[in-house]
Amino acid sequence: MAPFKGIALKLCAVLLFIVMSALIKATADHVPPGEAVFFRSLFAIPVILIWLAVRRDLATGLKVKSPMAHFWRGVVGTTAMALMFAGLGLLPLPEVTALGYTAPLLVVVFAAMFLDEKVGVFRIGAVALGLVGVLIVLAPRLTTLSGPTVQTAEAVGAVLVLLGATCAALAQIYIRKLVQTEQTSAIVFYFSMTSTILSLVTMLIGFAMPGTPFAWVMPEGREAVLLVLAGLIGGLAQIFITSAYRFADASVIAPFDYASMLFAIVIGYVIFDEVPTRPMLLGAALVILAGIIIILRERHLGLQRGKAREAKTPQG
Repeated sequence: MAPFKGIALKLCAVLLFIVMSALIKATADHVPPGEAVFFRSLFAIPVILIWLAVRRDLATGLKVKSPMAHFWRGVVGTTAMALMFAGLGLLPLPEVTALGYTAPLLVVVFAAMFLDEKVGVFRIGAVALGLVGVLIVLAPRLTTLSGPTVQTAEAVGAVLVLLGATCAALAQIYIRKLVQTEQTSAIVFYFSMTSTILSLVTMLIGFAMPGTPFAWVMPEGREAVLLVLAGLIGGLAQIFITSAYRFADASVIAPFDYASMLFAIVIGYVIFDEVPTRPMLLGAALVILAGIIIILRERHLGLQRGKAREAKTPQG
């Protein structure tokens, strides 16, 4: 184990994922979410394949024992990604990041529901604290549903991101089952493959239903470059995050996920001129506190989450 190396890799991964989100956000006014998912997924595949080849894991890393389990994980994860990308076009980057922190809280709930995991009062209390934080972030948005068009769009964006976080939590439940029989590299690769294929389905729907959010557009030169970069950076970030868990325990590096808020605030302010509001910061602080409490409690209980976290992306 080399914990400092693991922490450094995790921070690099977190930063890269926020940069990727910023690139998607920069194209969101023109490029629909399904098309953004396609670029994000397709151009991550060669990066992942090169990584597997360098590790000499190409043959074993692509073998699967449960193809349908990979498919359903891909469906849920792709839905999470599309919802998050849609939210990026409607909300400030830091706010999307804060609401995305709902996913780890919901994982605790879903693990009790679907995996028969025992959840004590301590973790239930942490989930409740985190959900209070989510409500604080959401409250200013949901009170504007009947307001001007821009405010209504922001409210819709908040709901979309929250739904995306819910799907991301469900995807994590699938991953927890998959890691019992499947290679982490296979989970990562086949998610990119599945999401690429599923995003192409949105193109077909768009052809059949022009004028809907599914309809694809021809990206301009700058947009195409940003989308390709988003895919390459997303693939590289996945490699970094997977490698991080090889050098340090999950309980050591998992809390560094929340460094994404700092990166999102800086990038949001510098690139998009977004100034975080007090409710957003307060709510995010409570959600982060709840998430760290859950991580520490899981460490105390000796729950193993490392393999599942290796295969997870912020979008699911």
